[in-house]
Amino acid sequence: MKVTDVERGGRASGVTARVEGGVAVLTLDRPQRRNAFTREMGRALSTHYRACDADDTIRAIVLTGTPPAFCAGADLSGGDRTFDSPTAPDFTATPVTPAAFDLSKPVIAAVNGHAVGIGLTLALQADIRIMAADATYAVPQVRFGLVPDAMAHWTLPRLAGWSAAAEILLTGRKFNGDRAVQLGLASSALPAEQVLPAALEIAHDIADNVAPASAALCKQLLWATARDNLDPEQVAAAETRLHHRLMGSPDAIEGIRALREGRQPHWSARVSDYRDTTPAAAAAPEATGRRPTSTPGRNP
Repeated sequence: MKVTDVERGGRASGVTARVEGGVAVLTLDRPQRRNAFTREMGRALSTHYRACDADDTIRAIVLTGTPPAFCAGADLSGGDRTFDSPTAPDFTATPVTPAAFDLSKPVIAAVNGHAVGIGLTLALQADIRIMAADATYAVPQVRFGLVPDAMAHWTLPRLAGWSAAAEILLTGRKFNGDRAVQLGLASSALPAEQVLPAALEIAHDIADNVAPASAALCKQLLWATARDNLDPEQVAAAETRLHHRLMGSPDAIEGIRALREGRQPHWSARVSDYRDTTPAAAAAPEATGRRPTSTPGRNP
């Protein structure tokens, strides 16, 4: 499925998509509700993610929101019945599948306004976050008699550390973009109107200059270190296996040739060519020649 196939969905789903120069821009688009999140938006974003990942012409993905907010959280139009017991058999606290970190393309969250609850926890699944300095951020579910969602109990400790994650998740307190940078949740905090342009600059740099297969394999291994709690020797084994796969390839030759000739590279390998290459598999104990060891108190 090509991303252009789902661009036709328009505003009806609450998520719009456009593609420019190898970059897909996915926009949470319910400005009249400050992009408050609905089940329909979850399904639409999932569809867009899958379409982008399947399309070899897409090199990077930017997730943003129509101003004045990124996403104000769950749609509370149901009043005090908003969080009634779910009746849908497919209910899940993770409404977007696959998660951004499971995609093979780099995902940049351009958090250009308030991001609360699901608005922030979805952004935490991205690879890179740029956030509005003066916006409000929070994961306040504990203040509503609920618990955080979208795998926040996994992403937050790995991004900000356990102490900061506990403070954010257990208090539900608000913080701003500058604090997000201090905690390691964002690469930078900028005026709101500069967030999307800055994210697009990074995305187009990736699209123009980074080998797609290299980006995909690097991203997979980066997240595998967290998913599989890999130790240094396992990471070394995975890196070695990936070097064997990539060294001597046309792209490895083209990268140096383009550098020497002072031009943009022209990559030939497609991400789909490397679907069978799983970095975590190379890091398995049988691949490293090491016996598995127990890890008391291993983080979930």
